[in-house]
Amino acid sequence: MNRPAGFWVRLLAIIADTIVLSFINMFFILFLGESSLFYALSAVIGWLYFAGLESSSRQATLGKMLFSLKVTDLSGNRISFARATGRYFSKAISTLLLFLGYLMVAFSSRKQGLHDKIASTLVVRKNLISNFDRWQDDDSGYGGDR
Repeated sequence: MNRPAGFWVRLLAIIADTIVLSFINMFFILFLGESSLFYALSAVIGWLYFAGLESSSRQATLGKMLFSLKVTDLSGNRISFARATGRYFSKAISTLLLFLGYLMVAFSSRKQGLHDKIASTLVVRKNLISNFDRWQDDDSGYGGDR
C-alpha cells in the first residue's frame, strides 16, 4: 500500500491547485465581470475540478500530480465521483472549523484531514519505480546480479 502524504506536501499541492483555479477564474471574470453568474460558475468549476480529477483514472488534481500524490479509498482503490464530491463539500466543514480539519493531517496516523475521514479517503504518495529499479529487474541479462 502507498505511504500517506503528509501535511506539507499536501499544502504545496493545494497551493498549486489554487494557482491553476485562479487562472481559470481570471479567464471567466474577463468575460463575465464580478457578477453572480461568475461566482456561481466559479463554484461549479472548483467542484468539477476537484471531484472530477480526483475520481479520474489519475486520481489526482494537477497540484497532486505535480507532487506525485493521489486520492484513494481506505483500501487504496480509486474513488467514485460521488465520494469525491462528498470529500470536496466536506472541506467546507474543515474550513469552518478555523482550518483545524486540515491541520488534522499533521497529527493523524493515516494523515487524514476531517474531510478525508468524512469521505473515508486517503491522500497517498504514488509508488514511483525509478528507471534504475526497472533496469535491475529487467530479464534481458543486462541489469542486476541474478
